[in-house]
Amino acid sequence: MRIIAGLMALVLWAAMPGTPAQAGERPLVVVELFTSQGCSSCPPADEFLARLARRDDVLALSLHVDYWDYIGWPDTFARPEHTDRQKAYARAAGMRSIYTPQMIIAGKENVIGAKPMDVVDYIEMYRDAPARVEMRATRSDGIVRLDVQSVSHAPLPDDLMVMLVTYMEGASVRIRGGENAGKTIDYANIVTSMREIGSWDGRGRFSVEVPVNSADAVALFLQRQGPGEILGAVRAR
Repeated sequence: MRIIAGLMALVLWAAMPGTPAQAGERPLVVVELFTSQGCSSCPPADEFLARLARRDDVLALSLHVDYWDYIGWPDTFARPEHTDRQKAYARAAGMRSIYTPQMIIAGKENVIGAKPMDVVDYIEMYRDAPARVEMRATRSDGIVRLDVQSVSHAPLPDDLMVMLVTYMEGASVRIRGGENAGKTIDYANIVTSMREIGSWDGRGRFSVEVPVNSADAVALFLQRQGPGEILGAVRAR
């Protein structure tokens, strides 16, 4: 009964909307899920990420990898660059293999499989930490503008990548191959592109404007080379 009660509480927590972001609030906590449509262990993680995607204090991103495609389990959203990113995280952590599902929180914390309580603990830890940067982003007439400044007395890392990500906010897919063949699965915040648009040494202020032709949602985040820790993120609206 304690396990059931705990799971019910977790579902209620993840479904609750976060507090709307206000100017000067600490940036979002980034949660990346590496997943695949052919993987039988992935649907619970996909479902959990969809609940996180409804929160205002979390930037939940679904990155579909392509390494299951070769055995006949094609993923309609798979991109080789997502596999490359997961491999880079593995190298940075000293891991010898990659697999699905895997969640990375704030670019640092690694959770294998669908373990909501671990993810929740990490989200709360980073959400409650003192803000180190303030990020503001706007999107108008096909141009995204980002303004960043330090709000910490401690020095920031000098190797920060400014990353721009576009994502589909939702899609329903009938799976054709793999262990989930025949099922229809709902996905949230499916990454369609992720690229570095600049670098910042953590001093003073940083501003950049870039054209974005996609109709998808847009967010930006600051991440240490490696890839390493993500210091903050913001949605461009």
